[in-house]
Amino acid sequence: MPLPGADAEDAVRLPDAPELLSNDPDGYAWGVLRDRTPKLIRQFSDAHPYEPGQRRALSDLLEEMLTGTVQPLGDGAPDRAAWDEWGRDHFGRRWADVPFLWWESYFYRRVLAAVGFFEPGPWFWVDPFESLKSAELRDPALEADLAALDQVFRLPVEEQAQAKLLASLWGNRADLGFRVELGDEHPEQAGLVADDSARLWSLLPAGAGNRVCVVADNAGRELVADLVLIDHLMAGDLAGSVALHVKPRPYYVSDAITTDVVACLRRLAATPGTAAAISGRLWAAMGDGRLTLHTHEFYCAPWSFHRLPADLAREFAGACLTLVKGDLNYRRLVGDRGWPGSLPFADVTAYFPGPVAALRTLKSDVVTGVDPAVLAALDATGEAWRTTGTHGSIQVRG
Repeated sequence: MPLPGADAEDAVRLPDAPELLSNDPDGYAWGVLRDRTPKLIRQFSDAHPYEPGQRRALSDLLEEMLTGTVQPLGDGAPDRAAWDEWGRDHFGRRWADVPFLWWESYFYRRVLAAVGFFEPGPWFWVDPFESLKSAELRDPALEADLAALDQVFRLPVEEQAQAKLLASLWGNRADLGFRVELGDEHPEQAGLVADDSARLWSLLPAGAGNRVCVVADNAGRELVADLVLIDHLMAGDLAGSVALHVKPRPYYVSDAITTDVVACLRRLAATPGTAAAISGRLWAAMGDGRLTLHTHEFYCAPWSFHRLPADLAREFAGACLTLVKGDLNYRRLVGDRGWPGSLPFADVTAYFPGPVAALRTLKSDVVTGVDPAVLAALDATGEAWRTTGTHGSIQVRG
């Protein structure tokens, strides 16, 4: 299995900010390791009739994470050599003491090993997270959101654009979907801690034949919203072509892979009216090459985008805009470090090989580019605003 070079060094030397670990009992990452991860293992284990060996492997993985040290992949793993190199500074240490971003990626790789994802047999290449992702597409509430597209398309074009952009940002919040009420609220009041949406639209002049890259995050409702936004870009001639980047295999429970794109297009097609028309346009765009699917092994590697391999860097450099979706991709874009929250987003992303925009629902500690006054007001509330998914951001460097 070809993987990004294990010997790659950071393309850019980051400022002196500590990488986030999981060894602070008061920290968010500690809760992910000690609380959320055991629940996830139980959740997708209960969703499958796994055999005793698979269940034992999942149980052993959880025990290792909570009481043991990080162990390498087993003999015969197709990517054993790469992970041996990537983990040379981490194997033998407590999971809590290695970088948060690294161990989360490795955890999902170990889950695939535990359930026999790579081994020829009855569970070969069976997505352990599929049932959790597809449940969102079966949610009856989604039908109302898709039907609401008929009303959204009656709005003035500028309001349509903003509604679809916000729906893509908040797409996996079941209480919002496409029913976005636009107004003149301050970004903080609307839940946005930073709003560069005007700058984003300025980078997409109509009729310029723009090529846009979209680096997807979650499947399900969020991916549906992403596809609606992509349709807006193409139908409005804001993008002559769009490259949609997804993961090469199941990852982080809900991350989108190719089969999820197909499932979302079919779900759109099942709702008469605007939703079905969107599906038809996107299906045709894939058929004639204006909308293309891309993936790369790097997307499942445990690194920030500072280590982008040359072919991905060229892809992003050739785009008029790369739209990076979601919290994990944000952590990878800026680096999973303890940045000062007011550090300019443009400074942290200056290394990226082309104009970039990040649409993100905040679900982890990392944040940059927030106005100091907004940052102080949010911190003064005493709420965990960085991690609860109640705030979002639209940030652009270009």
